[in-house]
Amino acid sequence: MLSRFLADATTPTAPTLREAQENAGQAAGWVEENWSVWLGAGLRILLIIVVAFVLRSVVRRTITKFIARMNRGSQATEGLPLRGLLVNAERRRQRSEAIGSVLRSVTSFVILGTAALTVLSVLNINLAPLLASAGVAGIALGFGARNLVTDFLSGVFMILEDQYGVGDVVDAGVASGEVIEVGLRVTKLRGDEGEIWYVRNGEIKRIGNKSQGWATASVDIHLRPEEDLEKARRTIAEAGERMAAEEPWNERLWGPVEVLGLESMTLESVVIRTSARTMPGKRLGVERELRWRIKQAFDGAGIRIVGAEPEPADGAPQPDPLAGVAPPSALASSTSPQSVNASPLPQSPQSPQSPQSPQTASPSPASGPHLSK
Repeated sequence: MLSRFLADATTPTAPTLREAQENAGQAAGWVEENWSVWLGAGLRILLIIVVAFVLRSVVRRTITKFIARMNRGSQATEGLPLRGLLVNAERRRQRSEAIGSVLRSVTSFVILGTAALTVLSVLNINLAPLLASAGVAGIALGFGARNLVTDFLSGVFMILEDQYGVGDVVDAGVASGEVIEVGLRVTKLRGDEGEIWYVRNGEIKRIGNKSQGWATASVDIHLRPEEDLEKARRTIAEAGERMAAEEPWNERLWGPVEVLGLESMTLESVVIRTSARTMPGKRLGVERELRWRIKQAFDGAGIRIVGAEPEPADGAPQPDPLAGVAPPSALASSTSPQSVNASPLPQSPQSPQSPQSPQTASPSPASGPHLSK
């Protein structure tokens, strides 16, 4: 009896038809009650995803068109004579591309992040622990990669504020040279000897841009004190006017060459300072050309700079080249009476000493005591 009961208990009973109908009816009722909720949630999630991707595509395309329009505006100035002053095509293109990349990345992050949070809220997922975890992870990442974040933010603000660009000659403190590439994290500079410096944007504390606005070319001319200063002023002004009328100096000179006056005076020379406002980045070339022309103008006008020997006037007696030479001395000849009288007297030979002299009688200290027989 007991064994039969145990066999009935361990043997699974097959569900009856009535029970199957009841289970199917319960499942259908549960689906019927919740299908509308599922369908509504699915449609909302699908709508959120579609709207997010469409909005992201539209915004990114708008940013791309805006950047392309900026580049077309820079290309339109290629044929202008002062194109180098108005815009640097490579600099503007790189700056616009960097700004466009930053804007597209920020747009994608904001739109897709907002869509993901909205989808999670539709699924009735509590966002508070997730946001708290994301905040803690963001803080830890910020502390661990603070240098990278500093470089990135510094690069963004440098590009947005247009502190420097491709082609500018800058002094970044840690390095100086011509900017060949501007990135969000690193700026590349080419030094005077051709080397390339990779400078992190976060390490740049100050920037001295030598290519913005205008530059000043200054030339100091050292003249002799006896030269005519008014004549020198006129000669310098005429040389500057001729230089400003010729190409390419008429574009590089932004103002007339001015004679500022005497910079310093000494007993040996006077210094005249000349200055001119030039195109940024062209100061050294203008200074070299101005020195060349001033030297040629002074040579034509007979104005001598310090270091050149003055030419004698016409009809003036020529100086005697032997005037500074001392006359020959009588002592130079060994046979002259002066040399004979000035020569030292010859020493007489010593007379032989007698055996009775005290020097010969006294024993030598090195010979020891004298023994007599």
